[in-house]
Amino acid sequence: MAKTKDFAVVDLFCGIGGLTHGFLSESFTVSAGVDFDNTCCYAYRTNNKAKFLYKDVTKLTAKELNGLFPKNKRKILVGCAPCQPFSIFNYKNNNNAERQAEDSKWTLLYSFADLIEKIQPEIVSMENVPQLRTFNGGMVFNDFVERLEKNGYKVSFDIYNAQDYGVPQRRKRLILLASKHSKFELISPTHKKGNYVTVDQAIGHLPEIKDGEHCGEDFLHYARKLTDISKKRIQATPEGGGWQDWDESLLLECHKKKGGQMYRSVYGRMARNDVAPTMTTYCIGLNNGRFGHPKQDRAISLREAAILQSFPADYDLIEDETNFNAQILARQIGNAVPVGLGQAIAKSIKKHIRTIN
Repeated sequence: MAKTKDFAVVDLFCGIGGLTHGFLSESFTVSAGVDFDNTCCYAYRTNNKAKFLYKDVTKLTAKELNGLFPKNKRKILVGCAPCQPFSIFNYKNNNNAERQAEDSKWTLLYSFADLIEKIQPEIVSMENVPQLRTFNGGMVFNDFVERLEKNGYKVSFDIYNAQDYGVPQRRKRLILLASKHSKFELISPTHKKGNYVTVDQAIGHLPEIKDGEHCGEDFLHYARKLTDISKKRIQATPEGGGWQDWDESLLLECHKKKGGQMYRSVYGRMARNDVAPTMTTYCIGLNNGRFGHPKQDRAISLREAAILQSFPADYDLIEDETNFNAQILARQIGNAVPVGLGQAIAKSIKKHIRTIN
């Protein structure tokens, strides 16, 4: 019977290490992460003690990838190709030129498949947004699955919600698992309605801060400064509420139009006794979604967003406070695979490993 210690993991599109950290929590050896965003290097290496390769996956060779695996280990290749081109929001709001630029990111998934074909890892996992299954008629995803199957992989996939695996966030994701040995699926949910991890359980213990303020105990516990009108809007928003609760004098022009109903979540407050909404790359912007703090008159902080992504409260994201850039950090956090979901994937693979030689 094979054991976890027999395998090593390489994480493509690793970002700041959410998926990697999930595997480490299940005692896997993660030998390296690969990403084209070099701003993720410090957080990835510092928190995961793994090699970070700054590289465009479309230019990564099979020889380079093979070199990231220890010679005495069997191979597991995992990754979450950037999902922006497949999201509903981006496709509806981009013009044709922008769509073409975004659609070029399809090549990332094809490059992922190319590398799988060339190095033949025993086990593969891919995580992405649910829309990938139907985007462009499902062509990109179907091509990916077919190539795996042609290479002898037994493939399973489904849509899962991170809240069902202890992540204090409503986040649906497409998770694919593939093995050379037999078909296997993600483990059964560990949480259900009634015992989801709530916003209050996750971040309710953090010190109070004001907008534009860094917490003295944790520099990353920082909320963006609000304009005077935004401050009035959050003060007029009840817990769990949104702009529909405001006096007409506070409404934006777009809200007064019939089409304004499609922006129901902007300027919303979270509810303490519910999970958070999906963390995005704009997760600390009050006007970008339901990212208002449940009780304090501000948007959530970077640290709160990271915790709602199920990163440990001491996950180190900045090497030098003088180079602090909240926009970059919010992007890194929003793009990450929640650690809890990464752990569920790792548990599933660990369970599968016990069934093979």
